[in-house]
Amino acid sequence: MIWLRSSIVLLAFLSLITGIAYPLLVTGLSEVLFPHQAQGSLIEQSGRRVGSELIGQNFTKVTYFHGRPSMTAEKPYNTLSSGGSNLSATNPALISKINQNIIQVRLFNHPENRQIPVDLVMASGSGLDPHISPEAAEFQAQRVAIARHLPLGIINQLIQKHIKYPLLEYMGEPVVNVLELNLALDNLNLKDK
Repeated sequence: MIWLRSSIVLLAFLSLITGIAYPLLVTGLSEVLFPHQAQGSLIEQSGRRVGSELIGQNFTKVTYFHGRPSMTAEKPYNTLSSGGSNLSATNPALISKINQNIIQVRLFNHPENRQIPVDLVMASGSGLDPHISPEAAEFQAQRVAIARHLPLGIINQLIQKHIKYPLLEYMGEPVVNVLELNLALDNLNLKDK
């Protein structure tokens, strides 16, 4: 019976450390050292929360840049069902969805036979990616410029300002946060009025 008592004491001790003390320590340290990130990297505008730097949103208006397609269940960018479609590359359903995305992007953007950046037609692994490549943003620039009655040069400058480069070149690709770019567009239009 000594081993049973020892096992119960050890279980209680480890549960206290790993289930209560460690999570409280990590949460407390993150709140002190990284308060913005610990609170979800939320973006505020005019005193109200408009989104997160880490979760994409479903922009559909012609006046906004569009993010990657989302394959989350029920609705796009559903944070409760984060994940890819789990369809294989040869699955007819995935191929059909990509072909639909290609048609939609072509109709929406009216490009002059330019190649569509892959991130505008294929979802990310999480289905929640808030970033697109600078090429995907530039692909949409003309549509946004026409819809907002702005010179294309201003839109391209805004894209260039919002490109985020990795700390080291081999650690990733440059990206543009779609929500931040669209908020900058809205602020640009407010300044013009």
